[in-house]
Amino acid sequence: MNHDLTGGAPSAGTLDEPGTPFLALDPGKAEANIARLRGHLDALGAELRPHVKTAKSVDVARMLFNGRPGPITVSTLAEAEAFAEAGFTDILYAVGITPDKLGRVIALRERGVDLVVLLDSLEQAAYVARAARTGETRIPALIEVDCDGHRGGVLPADPAARQIAQTLVDGGAELRGVLTHAGESYFADGPVALAAAADNERSSALKAAEDLRAAGHQAPVVSVGSTPTAHFATDLTGVTEVRAGNFVFFDLVMAGIGVCTIDDLAMTVVTTVIGHRPDKGWIVTDGGWMATSRDRGTSVQRVDQGYGLVADLDGALYEDLVMTDASQEHGILSIRPGSGAELPDITVGTRLRILPIHACATAAQHDVYHVTAPRSRTVRSRWQRVRGW
Repeated sequence: MNHDLTGGAPSAGTLDEPGTPFLALDPGKAEANIARLRGHLDALGAELRPHVKTAKSVDVARMLFNGRPGPITVSTLAEAEAFAEAGFTDILYAVGITPDKLGRVIALRERGVDLVVLLDSLEQAAYVARAARTGETRIPALIEVDCDGHRGGVLPADPAARQIAQTLVDGGAELRGVLTHAGESYFADGPVALAAAADNERSSALKAAEDLRAAGHQAPVVSVGSTPTAHFATDLTGVTEVRAGNFVFFDLVMAGIGVCTIDDLAMTVVTTVIGHRPDKGWIVTDGGWMATSRDRGTSVQRVDQGYGLVADLDGALYEDLVMTDASQEHGILSIRPGSGAELPDITVGTRLRILPIHACATAAQHDVYHVTAPRSRTVRSRWQRVRGW
């Protein structure tokens, strides 16, 4: 994939120059991650509808489509509006709709954006139908299906789905199909469990779609996806699209359950050493939870990576050095409990990389990516992130 790195604001220099903490993005790793998932889904005959909520960046999204717009999933209407402005016109808003947001939905559709909403209740269906009548636009909707108890959605065989569908159709809205998300797959461990989660995700979505079709409804879209299940699916027959977003960057949670390796992580937080506490075995940095987030997703895994692993600016990991604690603007680095490694002698002013626990949460703390040459300290560009809701 030959993505033009000049899409964002030019920023010649190196990672030694911007004020810390900040995000660094290695596009070579991101492109390899994208190619891996696309190759897997192509072999299974499924279309990728990437979730842009992780990167929240038009420039990153263009990497997914060789520089051009394509079908995307968003988590906020602010994302939908920003991406529509950049020419993305096939957008799924994959968070349950509320009545106060339908005016913005209609405004986007009137601009020529095929914006699809998500719902799982009769109340939401009634709101969408009413807005469709008032706005004189046929708002399309997917019914959310709960495949694993992780979040919202109707159960796969719940007759409520047929009532929701009928309410939409009778009200002048459009039933576009069904959607499910195997969020519990983030807690799976290893290929067998991940493949089982992917199979359950697919079968749950198909069951719901088939029930709607048996009741005489059109349900052309069967949308599934999470980064773990997207990579471990072995059969996507009947699925029309797969959503995933974390895979572009990956993180230590994904590495911990076997979806990627630590070397695949494309995004890091650059921090600076500001002090030492030899009596406590600490190295102190200027990157606290405001830079890395409070996410502790690996705390329930076999290996707890704290708030992130630590590497030098060239990406070489320090042996068993972990960001073990954080306050708002201070990060605490120490040797992993039980390790025989020695605390490295890292002087004040030294810049380090923190590998993120959860890429979505870490990226959300920042406004821009400092985009380097692949596996390099050289900064080629700065890419903006979308903020707000």
